Amino acid sequence: MRFPEEYVFSIMDSLVIRGTMRPKDLKTRIFLDGGDPEETREIIRLLGFLDGQTTNPTLISKNPRARYHLERGEKFTREEILDFYRETVREIHELIPEGSISVEVYGDLLTFAEEMLRQAKEMFSWIPNAHIKFPTSREGLKAAEQAVKNGLRVNLTLCFTQEQAAAVYAATRGAKRGDVYVSPFIGRLDDRGENGMDLISHILKMYQKGDGHVMVLTASVRKIDHLLFALKLGSDIITLPFNVLKEWCERGLPVPQVDYVYHPGNFKNIPFKEVDLTENWQAYDIRHELTDKGMERFSADWNGLIKA
Repeated sequence: MRFPEEYVFSIMDSLVIRGTMRPKDLKTRIFLDGGDPEETREIIRLLGFLDGQTTNPTLISKNPRARYHLERGEKFTREEILDFYRETVREIHELIPEGSISVEVYGDLLTFAEEMLRQAKEMFSWIPNAHIKFPTSREGLKAAEQAVKNGLRVNLTLCFTQEQAAAVYAATRGAKRGDVYVSPFIGRLDDRGENGMDLISHILKMYQKGDGHVMVLTASVRKIDHLLFALKLGSDIITLPFNVLKEWCERGLPVPQVDYVYHPGNFKNIPFKEVDLTENWQAYDIRHELTDKGMERFSADWNGLIKA
């Protein structure tokens, strides 16, 4: 029997959306790092699956609809940009209703934990599958600790050291697995000549001594080899920008084989440290200049959307 052409496409679209293209041995969850629902739709079409999405103020500022307003000199009020963020997140949720979507609070270097927590509670109510992103700073960890106690799911972002990851573990101790993510930013370490993939390896090794409640989300991915090595290391989640996910699809969704070797080039190795996970989170040295710079960049991009 010959089916009408539109019926065949309907069948194929349905099969793709149900994830029949997912590599058989892929256990790591794959997220899109972006703030444009059109990219989400395209990735679902290309990959045939998507496990979640991460957003942040910079990605929202790059949303085509936001850029359209800015190019016309039409900035948002604070209420309008928050409404825009909420509508964008809800549109993404409709596309991946079973996946996690990370939504980030506004947090510059002067934002206190109480304000981050107030934002978090509001954002958590936007959709049923939210993880709220806090910076891995002292105020961010203080807010995340309380957020977990209040039943919120959290994602500690802008992580650049084992000590920061240990503090995330300690601050969220008692949470169930899946409710807490830590997001080490590998690309930004690469940018300054350090092998960012070492950090993923070290955090995974360090967490083996723990209870497993924190999931490692490899972030700031710049290239296919970042993806492949994170898969080989066993990262729980990897979030990737649209262009890297598209390239992965065009290559046929390869996964690393046993003989795969990651070549960091001339990047400086980051040494592993023996870190005790039983300490209070405030005992760890969590200071890192890239965390501060990341907070400044995110807040500047967010403020750039708002009328003076």
